[in-house]
Amino acid sequence: MTDKRIADQHHATFESIRRFDDEGNEYWGARDLQPLLEYAAWDKFKRVIEKAIEACRQSGYEVDDHFSQKAKMVDIGSGAKREIEDYRLSRYACYLIVQNGDPSKSVVANGQTYFALQTRRQELNDNEAYARLSEDEKRLAIRNEMAEHNKHLAAAAKDAGVETPIDYAIFQDHGYKGLYGGRGAKDIHAIKGLKKSQKILDHMGSTELAANLFRATQAEEKLRRDKVRGKQTANQTHYEVGKKVRQTISELGGTMPEALPTPETSIKQLENNKKKLGKKK
Repeated sequence: MTDKRIADQHHATFESIRRFDDEGNEYWGARDLQPLLEYAAWDKFKRVIEKAIEACRQSGYEVDDHFSQKAKMVDIGSGAKREIEDYRLSRYACYLIVQNGDPSKSVVANGQTYFALQTRRQELNDNEAYARLSEDEKRLAIRNEMAEHNKHLAAAAKDAGVETPIDYAIFQDHGYKGLYGGRGAKDIHAIKGLKKSQKILDHMGSTELAANLFRATQAEEKLRRDKVRGKQTANQTHYEVGKKVRQTISELGGTMPEALPTPETSIKQLENNKKKLGKKK
């Protein structure tokens, strides 16, 4: 079976155990997720859940909104039932659990990609204000978010040993090469017909920016979570994350980032136009 077939199978299985409460809210049961992620013992899986809960807390989210402890009744034979511990999990909780799972398990590795992308997609879909934005407004919003996350990524890279500006440029290039099928910053500049002084991110549409935002956030998380040390390892990590994002785009039938159109108006021009409009008002 091909990697894509395996990934599609895992994605379908994750969806098959999704439940809905009386109000139509989706959730997953921890006991249902446990065997799917190939954990035989509840104690071992609970340790993964506890790590995910701590990650949720550290991220500033309300734990109770994503991890709700509850009991589950199971048959023990002869019509008797026994109460066992269980959790009601949000999609974000599942994402954190697979992020803290054993990446050597293929189902966990595919789960990391699946829940990360679906969580991000859900965040955007749930944001009604975002949905009403024009393409240019979406570009501005994602570009601003990208600028903020690049600061976090730079800090994580520095902790890993990427210290000088040249080191960081090489580190960033590895991320681009993973996402753009081996093409680095110079290649992307050439594809977009940009001058050396022009910033690549300022000449991307919202879809391309979103793919790069996903790359940046996941690279930062992986550098910190895996306690990556050393420039070479950090570069390879960034490359692998970019490559994984590209693989996910392919699995979902999306357009590769290098094939997406380059907007005529740059982010800088959009910002200037916005300022001028604000002054007129």
